[in-house]
Amino acid sequence: MIKSAGWLLALLGAAHTLLALTLEGAARHAGEWFSGALWGEDFSDMSPANSALWLSLESFGPPLVVVGLTVLWLDHRGITPPPFIAWALGIWGVVDAVILITTPWPLFLLANILLLVGGRRTASRGNAIP
Repeated sequence: MIKSAGWLLALLGAAHTLLALTLEGAARHAGEWFSGALWGEDFSDMSPANSALWLSLESFGPPLVVVGLTVLWLDHRGITPPPFIAWALGIWGVVDAVILITTPWPLFLLANILLLVGGRRTASRGNAIP
């Protein structure tokens, strides 16, 4: 269960980032990103290039990949991921679902449930490392 949760979290983060860069066309603004054109921009009045940056590379997609890979790394070493990871991501997912219903929140919720249940099962067998 924990391994499935880790893969699902990493996949969702990678898919979000890659789809934003490709299907949403965020990558076409890369020239502006690396030219310094965004340095003085105001968040309250974002340019299309700044919005594209925050949709793709500055979104939670890349860190979600890191969280998923960390869960996999812990599981591979027999370490049960701490429950706060699933709880924090679960709360974030619920808030996200309330704000924007068209997100893939059911998959995100599934990953969090798998992580919580897998962690409890591992802890109940006495395999958790304190």
